Amino acid sequence: MTDTKKTNILSTLDSPEDLRKLDIDQLPQVCNELRSFIIDSLSKNPGHFASSMGAVELTVALHYVFNTPYDRIVWDVGHQAYGHKILTGRRDLFHTNRKLNGLSGFPLPSESEYDAFVAGHASNSISAALGMATATQLQDEQQRQVIAVIGDASIAGGLAFEGLNNASIIPNNMLIILNDNDMAIDHNVGGLNNYLVDITTSKGYNKLRYDVYRTLRRLKLIDEAHRGTILRFNNSLKALLSKQQNIFEGLNIRYFGPIDGHDIGYIIRVLNDIKDMTGPKILHLCTIKGKGYEPAEKEATTWHAPGKFNKDTGERVKSDESSLPPRFQDVFGKTLVELADKNDKIVAITPAMPTGSSMIYMMEAHPTRSFDVGISEEHAVTFAAGLAKEGLIPFCSIYSTFLQRAFDQVIHDVAIQNLPVIFCIDRAGLVGEDGVTHHGNFDLSYLRCIPNMNIASPMDEHFLQHLMYSAQKKLSGPIAIRYPRGRGNMTDWHCTPQLLEYGKGRKLRDGNDVAILTLGPIGTSVAHVIEKANLQGISAAHYDMIFLKPIDEDILHEVGKNYKRVITVEDGSIKGGLGMAVIEFMNDNGYMVSVKRIGIPDEFIGHGTVDELYKLCGMDEDSILNTILSIVPQKQTQLLHTIQ
Repeated sequence: MTDTKKTNILSTLDSPEDLRKLDIDQLPQVCNELRSFIIDSLSKNPGHFASSMGAVELTVALHYVFNTPYDRIVWDVGHQAYGHKILTGRRDLFHTNRKLNGLSGFPLPSESEYDAFVAGHASNSISAALGMATATQLQDEQQRQVIAVIGDASIAGGLAFEGLNNASIIPNNMLIILNDNDMAIDHNVGGLNNYLVDITTSKGYNKLRYDVYRTLRRLKLIDEAHRGTILRFNNSLKALLSKQQNIFEGLNIRYFGPIDGHDIGYIIRVLNDIKDMTGPKILHLCTIKGKGYEPAEKEATTWHAPGKFNKDTGERVKSDESSLPPRFQDVFGKTLVELADKNDKIVAITPAMPTGSSMIYMMEAHPTRSFDVGISEEHAVTFAAGLAKEGLIPFCSIYSTFLQRAFDQVIHDVAIQNLPVIFCIDRAGLVGEDGVTHHGNFDLSYLRCIPNMNIASPMDEHFLQHLMYSAQKKLSGPIAIRYPRGRGNMTDWHCTPQLLEYGKGRKLRDGNDVAILTLGPIGTSVAHVIEKANLQGISAAHYDMIFLKPIDEDILHEVGKNYKRVITVEDGSIKGGLGMAVIEFMNDNGYMVSVKRIGIPDEFIGHGTVDELYKLCGMDEDSILNTILSIVPQKQTQLLHTIQ
C-alpha cells in the first residue's frame, strides 16, 4: 500500500504554479502524498477511487509540464480527475466532494477555471479539445496547448472516432493522452482494446522520423502542404518493417508509446519532447487502475466506486442488506434470466454496464445471448434494432442519462420501423451524488414525442416484473420501462408475472378533494403523503398511471369529470412528462381542471443525496403534503386553527 504518512509537500501546493516550482526529483513524493490523500478522503467520503489512483503520475506530469489553466486539459468522463481537483486549489474543499453544495465529482467549468470542459459522459474529450485547439489557431493564440485525456474504454466510443477522423484533416496541434489501463468499470471489450494491448512503437524510430522531418523542413525540401503524403509514406514503411499497422498513424496522427504511465520522470521527459511538435499527436500511457492500493489493483471493478472502506486493511464497510428490499436493477436482472429461461428468443444488450445494470446475471446464465457492446450507446440501440428485425426479442439495458446519446437511433432505427425493442432504462430520475451529468431527468420528455414509442414506469418491484413479462409477450413495438437507482419497498419482491394491458393504469384510492396522478416508484411516497393528508381531513384520490404513453384516457376522463384540482407527481422533468400529458389531455377534451405539476424543475440539478435533491425540487413527502394543503386552502385554514 501507499505510504500514508502525513502530507508534507502536498499541503504546500495551492495551485499548479506551486507544483511547477518543485524540482523534478520531488515529484515522486508528491505522487505518493496525492495517493495517500485520495485514500484517506475516499475511505470516509465515497467516490470514484480506482481511476483516480491510476492517473496520479499522469496528472502531476500534465500540470508540471503545461501552463494550466492557460493551457487546456480536457478530461474524458472525469472519473480519473480527483488528483487534478486536489492540485488545482480544491484540496481543502475535497471533503465536500459529491455532497450537496460541495465539489462536483466530475470536472465542471463553473467550479474552477482549471476544468476546461464539462465531463461526465464518455468519449467527448477529443472533439471538444479539437474545437478548442482549432479556436487557438483561428484566434492566433499559437502558444496555447490543448490536451485531451481519454481512457482506453472511452476511445472506443463513436464520438471519439469521429473526433480522431476530423483531427486528421483540420490543422491543429492537439495532444491526445491515451490512458490505457485495460480496464473500464467492467472489463473492456472490442477489437480496439485488444489492439491497444498489443501495440508497440519504437521510440528511436519516432525520434529519427521527427529529426528527418525537421531537417527536410529547414532545408525547404518539403512543406506543410505535402506533409500528409510524407506521413502516409512513412507510416506504410513503418508498418512494413514492424509487421504491425498503427491505426492512429493511419489517420496521420503522430503516435508515441506505449510508455510506463507510472514513471513520472519519463512521462515529463516525453511530454517536453513532443509538446511543441506541430500537428495532432497521441501519447499512449499504460497504467494500472487502482495503482498504489493493493486491494484496488487486484479488483479494479469492485474498487471503481467502492463506498466507505478501512484504509489500513482494505476492508469495505458493508451493512447487512439481507433484510432490505432489492435494488430495482437486481429485480430487472433476475427477472430477465427467468424470462430468458422460458423464451429462447430473448437476447440482452448493455453498453459497458453489465454489473451496474445487473445484466451480469443474464451474461452468466445465457452468455451466447448477452452482449456487452462497450461504451457505444448508439450502436447498442441500432444493434438491438437489427436483432429485433430478424425476430429476436432484445432487452436493451441503458442508464437514462446515457440513452440521451442514442436519441437519433431510437427514432430512426427503432421507432420508424416499429421494432419490438424493450428498453430497460436504469437510473431514471434523480440519481444523487453523481450529479448533473448523470441524473435521468429527461427520458420521459424526449421519448414521449416519438411515434410508436410506449413508455411505462412501475410503482414497485411486482409491476417491474409484470411490465417485463408483458413486453416480451405483446411484441407490438418498442417500449421503454424506466426505474430508478436504488431499492424498492418489498422484501418479498418475487411474484408470478401478470400480463398487463398497454395504456392502462389503476386506481389505488378514492377521494373527493383532489386527484393525485403518479408515475413510477415515487407513487409509494405519495401514498404515504395521502395517508397524512387524510388524517388532516383532506380526501385525496390516488391513481398509479403505470403508462405515460399510451396514457390511460379512461382514468383521465374520470378525473376530468369529477375533480377540479389535480396534482401530478413524477421523478422526471416537469417539461414534457406526465404533468404536461395530463394538461394536454384536459385541454384537448375541454375539462376545466387546475393541474399542479410536481417533478424536476426546468433547470440542471446538482449533486447531493437523493433525499436532499428531492427536497430541493419539492418532491419529498413534506413538500408534496404542503402542495396538497395549498391546493385545498380551506382545509389548510382549518388545520392552522387546530394547531393554534
